[in-house]
Amino acid sequence: MVKELTVISGKGGCGKTTIAASLSALARGHVTVDADVDAADMHILLDPKVLRTEVFHGLNVAKKIDGICINCGKCYENCRYRAFDPDNTLHPEKCEGCAVCELVCPVGAIEMVERQSGEAYISETRFGPFVHARLHAGEEATGKLVALVRMRAREVAEEQGKGLIIIDGPPGTGCTVISSITGVDLVLVVIEPTLSGIHDSKRILEVARHFRIPSVVCINKYDINLENTESILEFCRNEGIAVVGKLPYDDTATLAMMDGKTVVEFSDGALARGIKDIWERIGKVM
Repeated sequence: MVKELTVISGKGGCGKTTIAASLSALARGHVTVDADVDAADMHILLDPKVLRTEVFHGLNVAKKIDGICINCGKCYENCRYRAFDPDNTLHPEKCEGCAVCELVCPVGAIEMVERQSGEAYISETRFGPFVHARLHAGEEATGKLVALVRMRAREVAEEQGKGLIIIDGPPGTGCTVISSITGVDLVLVVIEPTLSGIHDSKRILEVARHFRIPSVVCINKYDINLENTESILEFCRNEGIAVVGKLPYDDTATLAMMDGKTVVEFSDGALARGIKDIWERIGKVM
């Protein structure tokens, strides 16, 4: 049975991808996933070779058939997104796919068609299979794309006999986060000891609890504010949430990224050793 681990954070900039990429470097027999499809960046560290590309269609959008249109103006009058001009000119980039125009058109001059919203990729890296995606700017249906990426990862894991999927999830608590954690075996929440980091991480822990997904916590850059770190530790103790590691602030993460490597490849310093300890503890939990 394939197990899934998702690394998430309540806000961006906590070091989530840096840690997830290092876990991928330490793991064996696994598939790596970048589920942060709005701002995918794990490929920078993993340097993937794309093996297969799949077109992703998000929301259907309106298409006007000029030869049928009688310029009655009903599409313009009823479109709340102003995808139509007063002269009935259609701007597909403004269409939100609600299909009201198709419903009100008296002559059937509007139809809803698929629009390419991005691409999903199955790639190979020095750490093994990698499934990732790119959503086009301004597109919707990000949760749907995350679900597609996770489905492809499970297929790859089953085909190649991999026992683990490591998912770099998006920050926040939105639909993409829910799509990236639903049904996984464990969630690793990366928290930084700032007021916004603490606040937002409590929210994502509540989301994980709502979906009954076991969670553990890693405090990154714990030494930038020891008082806030202690508040996080106390909160986790009260809530029965295991803290699997505290990582120090270290510019090794930046230097490793500049060199195109994960932290554990680049260095054997305190940060790298801390991530290795976290990986051992996660293995025991899972």
